[in-house]
Amino acid sequence: MRRALRLAAKGFTPPNPMVGCVLVRDGAIVGEGYHHAAGHPHAEANALAAAGDRAAGATAYVTLEPCSHWGRTPPCADALIRARVARVVCASSDPNPKVAGSGLDRLRAAGIPAETGVLEADAIRLNEAFFHFHATSLPFVTIKVAATLDGKIATRTGDSRWVTGEPARRHAHRIRAQSGAVMVGIGTLLADDPRLTARLRPSSPRQPLRIVVDSALRTPPGASAVAEARARPEEPPLLIATTDRADSARAAALEGAGVEIARLPSTAEGRVDLVVLMRQLAEREIISVLCEGGGEMNAALLAAGLAHKALVFLAPKIVGGRDAPTAVEGAGAEWMGEATPVAGMRVRRIGGDLLVEGRIYPKVEPAPSSR
Repeated sequence: MRRALRLAAKGFTPPNPMVGCVLVRDGAIVGEGYHHAAGHPHAEANALAAAGDRAAGATAYVTLEPCSHWGRTPPCADALIRARVARVVCASSDPNPKVAGSGLDRLRAAGIPAETGVLEADAIRLNEAFFHFHATSLPFVTIKVAATLDGKIATRTGDSRWVTGEPARRHAHRIRAQSGAVMVGIGTLLADDPRLTARLRPSSPRQPLRIVVDSALRTPPGASAVAEARARPEEPPLLIATTDRADSARAAALEGAGVEIARLPSTAEGRVDLVVLMRQLAEREIISVLCEGGGEMNAALLAAGLAHKALVFLAPKIVGGRDAPTAVEGAGAEWMGEATPVAGMRVRRIGGDLLVEGRIYPKVEPAPSSR
């Protein structure tokens, strides 16, 4: 199962879960595979294809309950039955209501013993966005930060290239490619002019939906993200989330450049209502959002109860300065007891930097969408 989990992590699958499968017969691996991307064959199908006739009598170790319904691909439970596997061991059941135990039931009805719960916590952590989405009907939002040891994300002049080293930046691009959407605020767009694309070598297997939260529609038509949308209309678009007060002429100019404009309700402060934005993203089957915005955007997500995970790349540098921006701006907590807790902390080295990650559990979850 550990091998199946490592295989699963190679996939770029939104809105599908990452799944790996290993077939074992007589103590030897006879086939293995993973789900590469949505619309491609599932992990079980790839493992069965690799095993061929050797799948008969094998035990299938799968990181998620085999599907039992037709989607873009046929049901994996049926494929395992046809291959005459002897046993199926799953890390976790599938929270998708279209499956939700029916895959296991179908296997058992065919006389194939099926069980769950092997390394279940690891499997759920791997697909935390998928499980969260099916539990709440809202995207799982990760705040990604690159900061110095003293918590600065840029110098007092706004220079942020580069806080971290090349290995950390390369890893961040992989996270982008595995996310349903990548999001920034207008401040980050104007300061850094990011392309918001996933750039892996030799090439990225998929691109996320790119989102700019821009309440006053200040996005320049010449921005790099706009140029990407114009040059690659076949890829997920650039979505600018603005308010119903935004200037119509600016909206028309951006739409003419290939940008999608989403007019959303505004808050009392005149900003985009992020809860409504997340509900609309859920309607588009965006199960995960990677926020790479600045301190104001991070503060807004935390205040709205929309942040669920923190990914903080820490570089061995000290910038200093009262005016240098930090990872979370806004008013902040008045008392230490009001600070947002982060649980399940894990730390690992990425090149010369550290990656610190942990779960954020909002004190008040927004109401789910009606999808």
